[in-house]
Amino acid sequence: MIPQPPNPKAGAWNSARLRQCLGSAAGAALIALAVSAAQAAESKHAIAMHGEPALPAGFTELRYANPQAPKGGRLVQGILGTFDSLNPLIVKGLALPSIRGYVIEGLMARGYDEPFTLYGLLAQSVETDAERSYVAFNLNPQARFSDGKRVTPEDVVFSWQLLRDKGRPNHRTYYSKVAKAEITGPDSVRFDLTGSNDRELPLILGLMPVLPKHAINPATFEETTFAPPVGSGPYIVKEVKPGASVTFARNPSYWGADLPINRGFWNFDEIRFDFYRDGNSYFEAFKKGLYDVRAEHDPSRWQTGYDSPALRSGKIIKESFPTGLPKILSALVFNTRRPVFADIRVREAITLLFDADWANKNFFFDLYRRNAGYFDESELSSVGRPADAAERKLLAAFPGAVREDVLEGKWTPSATDGSGRDRDTLKKALALMSDAGFDLVGTELRDRKTGAPFAFEMLATTREQERLALAFARDLKRAGIAAHLRMVDAVQFDRRMLTYDYDMTPYRWDQSLSPGNEQAFYWGSAAANTDGTRNYMGVKSPAIDAAIAALLQARERREFVSMVRTLDRILISGFYLVPLFHLPDQWIARSSVIEHPATTPLFGYLPETWWHARQ
Repeated sequence: MIPQPPNPKAGAWNSARLRQCLGSAAGAALIALAVSAAQAAESKHAIAMHGEPALPAGFTELRYANPQAPKGGRLVQGILGTFDSLNPLIVKGLALPSIRGYVIEGLMARGYDEPFTLYGLLAQSVETDAERSYVAFNLNPQARFSDGKRVTPEDVVFSWQLLRDKGRPNHRTYYSKVAKAEITGPDSVRFDLTGSNDRELPLILGLMPVLPKHAINPATFEETTFAPPVGSGPYIVKEVKPGASVTFARNPSYWGADLPINRGFWNFDEIRFDFYRDGNSYFEAFKKGLYDVRAEHDPSRWQTGYDSPALRSGKIIKESFPTGLPKILSALVFNTRRPVFADIRVREAITLLFDADWANKNFFFDLYRRNAGYFDESELSSVGRPADAAERKLLAAFPGAVREDVLEGKWTPSATDGSGRDRDTLKKALALMSDAGFDLVGTELRDRKTGAPFAFEMLATTREQERLALAFARDLKRAGIAAHLRMVDAVQFDRRMLTYDYDMTPYRWDQSLSPGNEQAFYWGSAAANTDGTRNYMGVKSPAIDAAIAALLQARERREFVSMVRTLDRILISGFYLVPLFHLPDQWIARSSVIEHPATTPLFGYLPETWWHARQ
């Protein structure tokens, strides 16, 4: 293998030594290669995961933002749950996620009209090579933290080290792949990615939150705190009412207000997040005008629940926003760490028993669509598509990892007659349970060897989850399965999710058009027994690990799409969850005093671009 030439900024290329080792002709060729690589690896205003950024250097605004949007007013957002910390970068505690973005910025900012492209923010330019064996960031010399101190390369390296050692599991996983970080100038920092074999890593580092070294004590970083963080973002934390609300105020000295990536963003003078413990009071508070914007996921409530004087008078507006992203995956998750769900035949049988057609008709006005795979209604989905040659080549090393009907694109979730008493699906489910060693004895399904009844617990925290779980428990009872519902408050629910303390739990995954490192956090073997990941199923699969590694190495979009579809097929074939439903679009209800741009980006609605209409 010909060694890769180092970054010219990191040291001179010793041509004499190369000629001694490889001969004059080979040495000359290698020097030419080094020069070519050096020329190609020039600093750019943006970086895309695949291909080139859509926006050129010198762009002035984004098509989905309104640079003329008025500044001022207040936006109140409601959140179902609670919080006990202002640090969203650690495992401990329940933090307000919006700290990240509003208060703490990354080196670069995402373009929301492209699958995965980053544009300059704290870093005004980025540099990498064709192999992505390193990435270098050149900081904007104007960048400042809210206390007025300059953002420096020392802060960048400090943030990387701190999050690598003490951050959330995803940060520890990503940032530990970096071989070395070095300061290469007064405004520049370089990350050596040798050996990472991860083409997404330069972009992951581009999104890395940058923290002020002078304002953080590493010894106490992992402890929960209500102390307002010092960040470089457009807002500062103005007021904290523990468990009740957090108020952000616009930083009048925000350094990046005039950057092209920010024009039309961050329009409110004040943003308040109010917390509600109960789903009903959360909804009623919106109808009373106590907060301004609400995302709705319940079709029955969307259809009838908003009917009120406020809606009829135009004070509340209901809207649907299209999105080009994979549809949200909502499901009841099997915890395969528990012996009750270790057998794939058991999981498939229980999946068959969920009467989705009955639930959609009786609960949701038939407005939902059934989830099938993990990237539904996007080019990344394998559903309805036969595997191509690239997929089959990877899967050849893992015989049996994908069912034949899934491989051929013929698999779909089970359909019923919608009666809630479908005999065909019941018969199929009982046959699978019999193969797994369970027989129906009277009205109970029992282990053939021990005689123990088949039973498990379903976790829930909202009334909507409770209603669906009770309907599913009725379906399961027809097969002699006892499903016990455990209702817990939001705090206990989150804590049990962090430690995988459940048999079955509801959850939803939001996917992008450029899935990458986070897929290992969702489904990777290493994440299965690490608290705080999103591998809630506890899946450990060499085939899944290989598919994730392959999609991370893909250079062309076509190859990348094939590898994501492969991952989709393996996950579908494992029956790790009972697929539920997704919405056809994003449903948003808002106060009429809150307005938004006419154009919706690929990612859907963005409250960061909304504004208060002065009346």
